[in-house]
Amino acid sequence: MKTIVKSPGSATIINAIATGYGSAFGIKRYVTAEVQLKGPDSSIICSADRDVDTSLMEICVKMVINKFKENYGDIEVDTGFSVKTSSTLPVSSGLSSSSATSNSIVMATSKALMKEYDIKSDKIAFNDLELLNIGVDASLEAGVTITGAFDDASASFYGGFTVTNNNTREILKMHDMEQQNILVYMPNRISPTAQSDVRRMKLIAPQVKLAFNEALHGNICNAMTLNGILYCASLAFDPNIALDALDAGATAAGLSGTGPAFVAMASNENVDRVLEAWSSLPGQIFCTEVDNEGTMVIDSG
Repeated sequence: MKTIVKSPGSATIINAIATGYGSAFGIKRYVTAEVQLKGPDSSIICSADRDVDTSLMEICVKMVINKFKENYGDIEVDTGFSVKTSSTLPVSSGLSSSSATSNSIVMATSKALMKEYDIKSDKIAFNDLELLNIGVDASLEAGVTITGAFDDASASFYGGFTVTNNNTREILKMHDMEQQNILVYMPNRISPTAQSDVRRMKLIAPQVKLAFNEALHGNICNAMTLNGILYCASLAFDPNIALDALDAGATAAGLSGTGPAFVAMASNENVDRVLEAWSSLPGQIFCTEVDNEGTMVIDSG
């Protein structure tokens, strides 16, 4: 018996590190997790299609088991787990690969346990917010995030556009986004969030607050562009990458997360112009769309 769940990555509108308030939206690049129960066993075997540390994967499973035991103290969990992930998201890119990994594994593990121990659908073993917070807690324990990335995680979990207070893990605003072209430029480097210079990012907090207010009022393009350029300055990325996209007709452009990915939004008539503006940059470029569906079960065995 196996359960397969896919979870989208997300792109940054407001990076929460400077102020504790953030915003992000789901994109159609995914981490897919397959969780299979192994019968009477206590082991957790994790593997991925990328050369990544699987600590986060194992922590996710253990946290779900602990929450399951807390909710159903009369059930003895006596099974092992085999967990596999595959991804179309670049790793350490600023596109929420860690949040997507956590969300997909947490949901897949919870659904597998519910089925194994015959928890009926009318009995809620885990509500959505519990699952989301387990993933955030796992990311913090694994050391792959600074703030817990509740903004990224919520956009990945629910899809669409979210505005959040990461300090209190509260969703302040959430809704679907209109479909549009999302262009991503990935330089030939990685930029692990947990290794970023937090002190320098906090220097721009007053300006990031202005960008956050734009996001809170639904002015996503203004918020994303201002945030992206501010964090470029703080993290020593070249803001001309975003400005070149804007000059080519993008409606918004900026650094996603702590980089290195840059994300732009563009209308159909300007996609080719933005691609041309970025074509000479070293690295890769890909096009995608907004994901409004979020984390979902695609096979419950």
